[in-house]
Amino acid sequence: MLNPEIKARFDKEIAEHPVVVYMKGTALFPRCGFSARALEALKPFGAVHTVDVLMEPEVRDGIKEYSNWPTIPQVYIRGKFIGGSDIIAELSARGELEALVKGS
Repeated sequence: MLNPEIKARFDKEIAEHPVVVYMKGTALFPRCGFSARALEALKPFGAVHTVDVLMEPEVRDGIKEYSNWPTIPQVYIRGKFIGGSDIIAELSARGELEALVKGS
């Protein structure tokens, strides 16, 4: 059962930021290749809010339950769960990522 405080935190972060990446490490120092790839694909489109799941085990476990997705990173765009680095890479390769981020 997801902790209500953690759920409220996720709801708030996802609502307040157009792009949120729950990742291993930070934007300046990604600590996982998958997290780095997702972040790199998103950077050209503006500010990305990142959350380092390695700093808070309850966030790392909670985000997986929140999204019902087993892996990190997890990307949310405009309040919607999109997926991990593979999905972000596919959207980027198809030229669809920019429209998603910009809401067009």
